Amino acid sequence: MITKPKCKITVIKRSLNQDVIDTYMKEDMKGGGLCSSLKEGDEFLVYSEFSMPENFCHWAWADIRKDIIAIINNVQYSWFKQKGITISGCSDWFRPVLFKIEKITE
Repeated sequence: MITKPKCKITVIKRSLNQDVIDTYMKEDMKGGGLCSSLKEGDEFLVYSEFSMPENFCHWAWADIRKDIIAIINNVQYSWFKQKGITISGCSDWFRPVLFKIEKITE
C-alpha cells in the first residue's frame, strides 16, 4: 500500500533578530547568522502527523506539529485567503523560521 502525503510544509522565510541577539545572547554564542538547517523554498511532505519528514529540524517539528495536526484534520482559519493552509513558525526567536503548511487533497 502506497501512502499519500497529507500535507506539505514549505519554508517561506528565515529571519535574524540581531537586536535581540545583541541584547540577550551570550557573547560566545553570537555569530550564527540565519538558520543553517533550512532555507527558503525547502519543501517537506508529511505522510503522518506522528512522523517527522526526513531532514526536517526536530525543534521546528515540535513547534509546528499542532498546526500540522489542525490542517490535516480540516481546520479552516477564517483569516487566510485560501482554505487548507496556515502559517507557523519555530520558537527560535533569535533566528526564527516561518513555514506554510498546506493540506494535500486527493
